[in-house]
Amino acid sequence: MDKQANYIRRIEIKNLWNRYDVAWDLRPDVNILSGINGMGKTTILNRSIDYLEKGNGEMTDNEQDGVRVFFDDPEATFIPYDVIRSYDRPLVQADFTIRQADPQVHSELDWQIYLLQRRYLDYQVNIGNQMIALLQGDESKHIEASKLSVPKRKFQDLIDELFSYTKKTIDRQSNDIAFYQNGERLSPYKLSSGEKQMLVILLTVLVRNGQHSVLFMDEPEASLHIEWQERLIEMIRDLNPNTQLILSTHAPAVIMHGWMDDVTEVSEIIKEIHA
Repeated sequence: MDKQANYIRRIEIKNLWNRYDVAWDLRPDVNILSGINGMGKTTILNRSIDYLEKGNGEMTDNEQDGVRVFFDDPEATFIPYDVIRSYDRPLVQADFTIRQADPQVHSELDWQIYLLQRRYLDYQVNIGNQMIALLQGDESKHIEASKLSVPKRKFQDLIDELFSYTKKTIDRQSNDIAFYQNGERLSPYKLSSGEKQMLVILLTVLVRNGQHSVLFMDEPEASLHIEWQERLIEMIRDLNPNTQLILSTHAPAVIMHGWMDDVTEVSEIIKEIHA
């Protein structure tokens, strides 16, 4: 039977670019990879993600394409994970099937929002079912049931606070993600690029429903206001402390407020292969 890990404890990559071996020991909470362009930050993240995509459900002592990922529990065979990238390219003709799903979807971020809408509905159904089960129990379970809705309210409060500068508020009565601005109801596809990106990040964290998982982010500061960059990690950790963050960044603002000790320079984890 497959067993879920709580976090990734180590990533190894052999013969990167026929030049380096990589060995990165990870923290269970926050891991920030830094370094100049061309040093391999994005490649290290992508190779790790590829391993999980191909190998989740296999024992971690298996090496795939020179990559090995080690979990906290040696008997674990998989870990849930999400990937958020910084770019937001427009959809092209090849993405026609995506546009058929919803004509409002015009970009990569729009597509991520579309997919997250479905996960958000599943999350709410799951929370509702858990609350019903608890409320059918004894009186002491009622307080426990009320706590299940706290993360959703925290998410809504965060979004309202972050988007207040454009007077947008989230529609709290809807099962879908939607907003109000000056009395007009807006779909999430009408948000700015920065707002969409923040929505995607926080919604991705929320719908994991407090479970252990890994969130990979490649330069998440793109399009984000500097104040949002400063608060990004704190907000993610507050919304779900069981999220293990593995991210790359160039932005000092992302790490300045309490995360300097979680930074790893690429040069610290690569070893040049000598002939």
